Amino acid sequence: MLKFDEMFSQLPEGGQPLNFTGGAQDLRQHYLAYAQWLARQPQEVMRARREEAEMIFRRVGITFAVYGAKDEDGAGTERLIPFDLIPRIIPAGEWAEMEKGLVQRVTALNRFLHDVYHEQEILQAGVIPAEQVLNNMQYRQEMMGVYTPHRVYSHIAGIDIVRAPDAQGKGEYYVLEDNLRVPSGVSYMLEDRKMMMRLFPDLFSQHKVAPVMHYPDLLLETLRASAQPGAPDPTVVVLTPGMYNSAYFEHAFLAQQMGVELVEGQDLFVKDRFVYMRTTRGPRRVDVIYRRVDDDFLDPSVFRPTSTLGCHGLVDAYRAGNVTICNAIGTGVADDKSIYPYVPKMIEFYLGEKPILKNVPTHMCRQADDLKYVLSNLKDLVVKEVHGAGGYGMLVGPAATKQEIEDFRKALEANPSGYIAQPTLSLSSCPTFVESGVAPRHIDLRPFVLSGKTVQMVPGGLTRVALKEGSLVVNSSQGGGTKDTWILEE
Repeated sequence: MLKFDEMFSQLPEGGQPLNFTGGAQDLRQHYLAYAQWLARQPQEVMRARREEAEMIFRRVGITFAVYGAKDEDGAGTERLIPFDLIPRIIPAGEWAEMEKGLVQRVTALNRFLHDVYHEQEILQAGVIPAEQVLNNMQYRQEMMGVYTPHRVYSHIAGIDIVRAPDAQGKGEYYVLEDNLRVPSGVSYMLEDRKMMMRLFPDLFSQHKVAPVMHYPDLLLETLRASAQPGAPDPTVVVLTPGMYNSAYFEHAFLAQQMGVELVEGQDLFVKDRFVYMRTTRGPRRVDVIYRRVDDDFLDPSVFRPTSTLGCHGLVDAYRAGNVTICNAIGTGVADDKSIYPYVPKMIEFYLGEKPILKNVPTHMCRQADDLKYVLSNLKDLVVKEVHGAGGYGMLVGPAATKQEIEDFRKALEANPSGYIAQPTLSLSSCPTFVESGVAPRHIDLRPFVLSGKTVQMVPGGLTRVALKEGSLVVNSSQGGGTKDTWILEE
């Protein structure tokens, strides 16, 4: 299988040590200065820096809860997401093209969401089968005809991008997944940058790295711009499910960075179709809710009646135009994996443009020919549940046992419409500081795209790294780590 490495144009054969000396012919140009610096760093110094980073992250409380995992006392466990010291570097020209592709894609996805909850022109035109949308479990009838400022539904999108070699061995970017509901990870992007600047300040004087620390300012600007008309000085809150949520650190971090209140469902109430939060000075009206709670739990009077995480009457206030929910209810229909194959057609339908960023070729198992092909090639494919997330509910054929393949075969035959399949991409690798030294590990990238009056983003994103040798699963819940992402300014 062809390989592509971010730092090296050619990796050494047979697991030989990576050569970071300045004269190495196989180093990519934008990594030369960094590689020369890395070659001068003693291993013991790098190990000490890694231990320092871990100590600081633990002290600050940058952890995530692992669902289903228990410690020896039976309590839920929290883990640090491992942080890697070696950055992923992207040259300015590559980023500029990726940024254009991201703006194009998120713009089309927001147009699609507005359309399916209003005129449904794309369905009438037959571009996407109507039943794929209207029967989707993420499609919310409650959103039909609801006004959203600037026609934006996904105000914060996390688009997962991977790089894989083409037939000539050159790296090509692909969108692997669109996360439009409650995408997480941006706090790690910010904390990774802060940590790199603390540990290696000299590197930032040698490289012109584009800044990312203004993301909370852009986020607050986006949220305030999303307020309903008639809210000249909108009050914004972050709605969290609570401290036991896996991303609670991020919820608290972003609220603190934006200078807004972090609230739980019990802190809110609805009166006369307006939303208020309880404060020590009495009720205060809320105009914009940056929710980190899934649709099903937002309003027990509309969705799951047993939910204690949301607020009674919230949907009624929303439909009345008295509060904005970011991201909007019902955005999940656009990031469902059964809809993903149609995004290039959305871009052409709504924008009249060719997609800048490619999709991964995808087999839709609900189609008989695709299902037949997938069942015959399970050992070579990645098969995913259309509603799955976090690296769960998927089969990585080349890494699966015969029994796992047979179990998945039965699941596919029983419910083909619940799955898609894709070729096993050889994700690009990036040198990573692991126990044995510096070695290539597979990575992806999640830029965070903000949509308000305009579409904007900070230059970079969260690079996730599969720390286990040969693994293609980068999710933190599956043992993945993170890296700082450097976008060079020239």
